[in-house]
Amino acid sequence: MPESSGGCCSGCSTKVTGKPRSPLLPQAAGMWKEAEGPMCRKILSNMMVEAHEKRPPILTSSKQDISPHITNVGQMKYYLCGCCAAFNNIVIMFPIQKVLFRQQLYGIKTRDAILQLRRGGFRNLYRGILPPLMQKTTTLALMFGLYEDLSYLLRKHISTPQFATCSMAAVLARTTEAIFTPLERVQTLLQDHKHHDKFTNTYQAFKALKCHGIREYYRGLVPILLRNGSSNALFFGLQGAVKEYLPTATSHSTHLVNDFICGGLLGAMLGFLFFPINVVKTRMQSHTGGEFQSLPRVFKKIWVEHDRKLTNLFRGAHLNYRQSLISWGIINATYEFFLKVI
Repeated sequence: MPESSGGCCSGCSTKVTGKPRSPLLPQAAGMWKEAEGPMCRKILSNMMVEAHEKRPPILTSSKQDISPHITNVGQMKYYLCGCCAAFNNIVIMFPIQKVLFRQQLYGIKTRDAILQLRRGGFRNLYRGILPPLMQKTTTLALMFGLYEDLSYLLRKHISTPQFATCSMAAVLARTTEAIFTPLERVQTLLQDHKHHDKFTNTYQAFKALKCHGIREYYRGLVPILLRNGSSNALFFGLQGAVKEYLPTATSHSTHLVNDFICGGLLGAMLGFLFFPINVVKTRMQSHTGGEFQSLPRVFKKIWVEHDRKLTNLFRGAHLNYRQSLISWGIINATYEFFLKVI
């Protein structure tokens, strides 16, 4: 094509100095500089747009790197099933828990604890149920949900035996529950008849603790951490071993029975094993204000009060064993049941 001093051809005399609307391709960069006429620039621009559109799409690094790692994490059904299991258990077992609490706090017999509840009447039977209902539905949702999520993440990123991975996930999941210690703290105050005149509901108990500072809400945190982490690791770690000794389930009903037995046996065993820690925790949380005493110091005081006898320290443990047997049987069976139907 003959060159023209003012354009790209004999009929073109207008120089155009604009830039293309699409990004330049390396192959056309030199050609663009030489083409000054509008017709040539239009042809080259169309060629570069077509070439750009044929390039394969580029994924961002976040989609390429993160999405495979979050698969199967955060499935809400585990949290929902844990919440439903806790609600079902609290409504059924709360009166029995009250009897056990009185025995732990005052060292009285079962008959005397029941008589105390009878004198209080039905109105006070479910007094203080709101804090444990809020606490248990939240903590058990986290216990089951975080355990599943953390187990998946640890297996994916850490090369350790399965038992160690599951134990680590169980400890981390249950340790997270310590955030809700204030609910357990208020529950202890509301169940103690010595505080009946001071607090009539959950709000008043929370308000009364506020004047002592945020630390007062977490009185008894150390025994809670010790109890939660150890018991949770054993609960999840021993489930498989217990189920191996149970008859093979061939129907939904037998699955339900096996889950109830498995959860009940483990709950009863662990409840009995950690009973002294619960006694110390209850004593620490039954006070408001004053000095924060260490776990060994409180344990020593209780040991002296119980005549330095191990049998006296486990007073009420038989009821705790039965309560845990039923309670954790209900929790485990309800949780596994909802997992199948949701």
